[in-house]
Amino acid sequence: MNALRLLPCLLLAAPLCAQQESGKPSAVGSIAGTEKASPRVADRTAADKPIRFSQFPVADEAPLDADKAIARAVEQLLKMPEGDGDQWPYESIYREDLGLIPVGYRVGGTAIVCLALFAAKGYSQDAARKAAVDKGVGFILSSLDVPRMQLDFVGNYDVRGWGHIYALQLFLSLADANALPATRRLEVTNKTAWLVDALCKSEIPLSGGWNYSRRGGYKIPHNPASTFMTAPALQTLFHAKARGYRLDEGVLDRAVAALERARSEAGAYEYESPRTSQAEVPESKLSMMGKVGSSAARAALIETTLLLAGRGDVERHRRAIGWFFAHWNDLALRKSETGTHLSPYGIAPYYFLFGHVYCAQAIEMLPDGEDKVALRTKLSAFLARSIDYDGTWNDRHYDRSAGYGTAMAVLALRMPELPKPAWRSPLAQFVPFDAGK
Repeated sequence: MNALRLLPCLLLAAPLCAQQESGKPSAVGSIAGTEKASPRVADRTAADKPIRFSQFPVADEAPLDADKAIARAVEQLLKMPEGDGDQWPYESIYREDLGLIPVGYRVGGTAIVCLALFAAKGYSQDAARKAAVDKGVGFILSSLDVPRMQLDFVGNYDVRGWGHIYALQLFLSLADANALPATRRLEVTNKTAWLVDALCKSEIPLSGGWNYSRRGGYKIPHNPASTFMTAPALQTLFHAKARGYRLDEGVLDRAVAALERARSEAGAYEYESPRTSQAEVPESKLSMMGKVGSSAARAALIETTLLLAGRGDVERHRRAIGWFFAHWNDLALRKSETGTHLSPYGIAPYYFLFGHVYCAQAIEMLPDGEDKVALRTKLSAFLARSIDYDGTWNDRHYDRSAGYGTAMAVLALRMPELPKPAWRSPLAQFVPFDAGK
């Protein structure tokens, strides 16, 4: 199996809390201190932005012309960078002091957009995209040095881990294709090793996995792992391992176990992993966020990750893909809305495009002989329902997050041509991504 996967993960939001930020000015760009939240979609009239999204679309809507949609999306992404033209921040209700977007969201959002620019067809011949990725890599490198991107955890909520995961994924992916900017190659190589170590050292003590929200702080044991964060962190570490980086196997063991504890009798996955297994807990006894409808946005991701870890199950895998399509309207009802984990399923708006990406990945990981073409076409048709008039996607109510959303859609559409993710097994075959394809 191939080792590379260009996958982002959703940058999760939480209640606003004030925290301290210090470090280099470059970490927050030239707009530091003056930044304001972008307008909400709800504040605009239909004439201002005639979004073609429908909460209840017909089942036979046509799929996108992927090449045209991706070309237009890339064109828009190249217009969106902020600061010195080197960053694509993800915006959430969560802010730090002075109302600034956390540096972890800036690093993560920038890495995700760079992954999409790189993944789109013809990257190696596109000077504009290569220049944009070069600037994004430079921003990420400088930002990783600030105090809020080190290993300390501030308060009960801290998003630096998202930056660690996606900076590492970007660096590994560029290295796979020998596409690192020549002037940054040594620094990226050094930071890649640092990021592998940072992720391993920042696992939740004893219970394993990762979470951006930890009761009582960074080193308190037995905090619950976020299944949304733990699965992509594992995929990124499997990728690093496939490239020869040394890491603690116990970190992987504990994180995999945390994912498996979250699976209920019905096969759904809790938002956070409990201390004891949910395997015999019926859905009627689960929390709102542990039911199938909520799990539909993350079950495919977790099943793929468990498959890569050698703990997968083909029937569970197929079922997770089916759940995403079956509960698409439940996700769609929350798209671009305010609020977070509201009833009846506890689905926050920012799981909408996340779910498309990991459903796309899960489709490609089905066994040979499965009808992947039909599922790809279906997913493309679902993505067509939520494209905005300008060729972008955005599942938040902030304009700025269209960079993140559009990058997610590009990755979902490109999934059939992208290499498979890395398996945990050291025997996995390694084949790099062809950036010119």
